[in-house]
Amino acid sequence: MLKKLKITDYIIILFIIILVVIGTLAVFKKKNFSNLPIEKEAKIQFEVFFRGVTISDTESPFKIGEDAFITIRNVPYTKLKIVGMDVSQRKIIIPANNEKGFLIADDISMPNLYDFVVRLEDTAKKTTDGYVAGGNKIKMGIPVVIEGPKYKYTGTISNVQEVQ
Repeated sequence: MLKKLKITDYIIILFIIILVVIGTLAVFKKKNFSNLPIEKEAKIQFEVFFRGVTISDTESPFKIGEDAFITIRNVPYTKLKIVGMDVSQRKIIIPANNEKGFLIADDISMPNLYDFVVRLEDTAKKTTDGYVAGGNKIKMGIPVVIEGPKYKYTGTISNVQEVQ
């Protein structure tokens, strides 16, 4: 048999319902406020720095004009065009009697070790917090994986700029 509810029981049930409604509204309000307004859509170039890439082949794995598949923060994104690239052999600092007190030279003990900066181009949404492409913030320090037909390297974004 059901017990007859007292007025205090109704007050407790009403209080719990009010708390649930307020909690639900607070979660949805917070979510809506976290979306940053989009100022505009912009064409950007960002550079990805790859440190200590070992290559025994005579030519670079990255080719300007070639498409490479991009993964940002372990989230697969899309193919982007490589629009530029800089490469340098690993360097070493040697003490010297000059103005600086040192010389910078190629490290001949590691002839197959290179540092690359690969420039990629994309269209992104500009917000007050920076650029967003494919739901990912594009900022310096963000980890990026670039994958091509013969390679897959992990680097970090080292520069982001808007282009016309």
